[in-house]
Amino acid sequence: MKEHFSYDQRLGISIPKLEMEWAHYSEETQQVILFHWEKIRGSIPDRIAELESTINQKQAQLSNESNFKKSCELNSEIAELASIINDLWLWYRANQTVTEKMHN
Repeated sequence: MKEHFSYDQRLGISIPKLEMEWAHYSEETQQVILFHWEKIRGSIPDRIAELESTINQKQAQLSNESNFKKSCELNSEIAELASIINDLWLWYRANQTVTEKMHN
């Protein structure tokens, strides 16, 4: 079912890439897609923890950085990592309700 997902380099996970309305997929295909998504979705908190660790390292570097240009670069990198974390949480939460509806 990997054809129903595409790897997002920025997020570091595969995300759903459905080419038709959900209802047009057979129930069996829906279940396979959901099973695959749940495995991916389950890895999102670990991915977020990795990014948070990187942010913490960059913040430690920033607190010791005296070069203004390098400080700006670190701030920019931290902001991008925070943006990725936000997007990952959106994927995690938005698809939770879809998954719950499909299992009911």
